[in-house]
Amino acid sequence: MVPQWRLDVHSKASRLVKSPLHIPRPPRPPVSSTPPSPTTITYRDAGVDIDAGNEVVERIKPLVKRSFRPEVMGGLGGFGALFDLSGKYKEPVLVSGTDGVGTKLKLAQQLNRHDTIGIDLVGMCVNDVLVQGAEPLFFLDYFATGKLDVDTTVAVVGGIAKGCEMSGCALIGGETAEMPDMYPPGEYDLAGFCVAAVEKSKLLDGAKVRQGDVLLGIASSGPHSNGYSLVRRIYDRAGRPADLDLGGVKLIDALMAPTALYVKPILELLGKHDLHAMAHITGGGLTENIIRVIPDGLGLQIEASSIVLPPVFDWLQREGAVPNDDMWRTFNCGVGFVLVVAPGDVAAVSADLDRLGLSHRQIGEVVKAGDGERVHIG
Repeated sequence: MVPQWRLDVHSKASRLVKSPLHIPRPPRPPVSSTPPSPTTITYRDAGVDIDAGNEVVERIKPLVKRSFRPEVMGGLGGFGALFDLSGKYKEPVLVSGTDGVGTKLKLAQQLNRHDTIGIDLVGMCVNDVLVQGAEPLFFLDYFATGKLDVDTTVAVVGGIAKGCEMSGCALIGGETAEMPDMYPPGEYDLAGFCVAAVEKSKLLDGAKVRQGDVLLGIASSGPHSNGYSLVRRIYDRAGRPADLDLGGVKLIDALMAPTALYVKPILELLGKHDLHAMAHITGGGLTENIIRVIPDGLGLQIEASSIVLPPVFDWLQREGAVPNDDMWRTFNCGVGFVLVVAPGDVAAVSADLDRLGLSHRQIGEVVKAGDGERVHIG
């Protein structure tokens, strides 16, 4: 982490308003030539504890260093982070992405579970840039809170470092901002920023997609980090049954399961197979994400019967009486990542997915677009 500290303190100046009524006043005492000294106010008094921030940096250093790659130049503590691309790519195209984790943060804070929310943050960014065939190179985070709690901050950033390590992506820098009065006690916000690279000749932009291509859906680990405003509403209305058993997994564990990180297995797959396109299923669900990588003139036929809702989604739909259309458009419904594959390559790609431990199934195909909606689920 690069320890950069920012503080915006806005003080309201008092103004004396003169009364319209004349009220006789007693004589004023003589004015001293030496005004009284103001009470000393330190940065700590204003709500910012630099010592706590420095402790966070020292505690996360070993966690961050585990995520470093050979291309990282220099150590921690500089004003800018350095990464050397010169020895790896001939015609590199940089792919960048940024994201947060939505209101899953509220659930993490409510449950005092801070060690995996950073994995979610990394997942939402690296899985996005992966879609274009790019390898995530480095990551930066932004952590903001009203009052810095060292243990909480270290747990959150530790999760970010772990997610980066699992994705082969260096946690190269970040910002920890303590901003009094901006956030209620115990609350914080997170954002992540990722830069990836791909050879220009290998960039996936949807141009290879053809009618008849097959959609292979790869399993998610749960809701990931999407739809949690609805998740929390259903969970609260149900009385917060945290320990409800969902086939051997507690409901709360299923809801808090970190986002699956697809980077390493998918990059290996890309080295062996000519994939036509890929999609990360995030906000907008199955309805709105896959179509983003499908060229104009083509559409999608998704077979609803091929998608069996995992227990956590089944519970959410039943408990919330959520209509099917809303489920498809809000959640990944158990499909976290989608590959668009030529029909003749499906068997070989499927065999490698099995070898890589990625549960998957055929969920539909690319079709010629008709009038009206380009995505049909049924």
